Amino acid sequence: MNQENEFKSGFVSIIGRPNVGKSTLLNRVIGQKIAIMSDKPQTTRNKIQGVYTDNEAQVVFIDTPGIHKPKHRLGDFMMKVAKNTLREVDLILYVIEADAKFGPGEQFIIDRLNETKTPVFLIVNKIDKIHPDALLEVIDQYRERYQFEEIIPISALDGNNVPTMMEQIINNMEEGPQYYPSDQVTDHPERFIVAELVREKALHLTKEEIPHSLAVVIEQMKRRDNGKIYVGATIIVERSSQKGIIIGKRGSMLKEIGQLARTDIEALLGSSVFLELWVKVQKDWRNRPSQLKDYGFNEDEY
Repeated sequence: MNQENEFKSGFVSIIGRPNVGKSTLLNRVIGQKIAIMSDKPQTTRNKIQGVYTDNEAQVVFIDTPGIHKPKHRLGDFMMKVAKNTLREVDLILYVIEADAKFGPGEQFIIDRLNETKTPVFLIVNKIDKIHPDALLEVIDQYRERYQFEEIIPISALDGNNVPTMMEQIINNMEEGPQYYPSDQVTDHPERFIVAELVREKALHLTKEEIPHSLAVVIEQMKRRDNGKIYVGATIIVERSSQKGIIIGKRGSMLKEIGQLARTDIEALLGSSVFLELWVKVQKDWRNRPSQLKDYGFNEDEY
């Protein structure tokens, strides 16, 4: 095999503070929705693996929870996931917002990066929100604090400069095997993504009223005789008042969550879907290891 035809592969971690656009970037690269997007910080709780494959390379992306100071057991779990990921990959993408000020949160991440030998790209996202002259100042601030392998300004939302970023990532990959089939875009089971899509809609529609004390458990998912896929899901909240908000007046909120989620689930599964939702209160579930495990946050797997 000659040098030009060598197939490359590797693992890339996407890190950054909450809400800088990591999931948007992952979805943009993969070309479809596998990570949920919300304007609330800390939407991503587990490692989400997205797989990009072309004729020359396969890049497996890991979208970690936003790095932040934990406030509960779930937060501790999220931080453990994010930190462990840095040691397992070939390349780290550190995503920042072009228009955000450098502060203690950024320094906290750079301190974590100083503990790893893995090469790091600085990805300056949301460049449409800033004047090009101001962008250079932002880049200089970071360049002074850490020796990045590459610094790439992009817009994950509209795809601006994302192909250049992919080119640079593949250039930094070693020769390696194809880990996943060409048409596979994630290693997560469909049930996990379906639960995430329901959770995304609930977060989006309830805005500030429901914090991150919300989990979704898929109780049942099966194809019925009529060809439709039946999905039964329970939305878990911590307080009765939150249950009332999720259900809404005469069930209106729950109905809207279901309608929006069903559209995305049908696109994911390529089939008609009958979605049934329930709401259940589990007090203080984010601090209970047994319930974290029940809801898919299993520390042993990380």
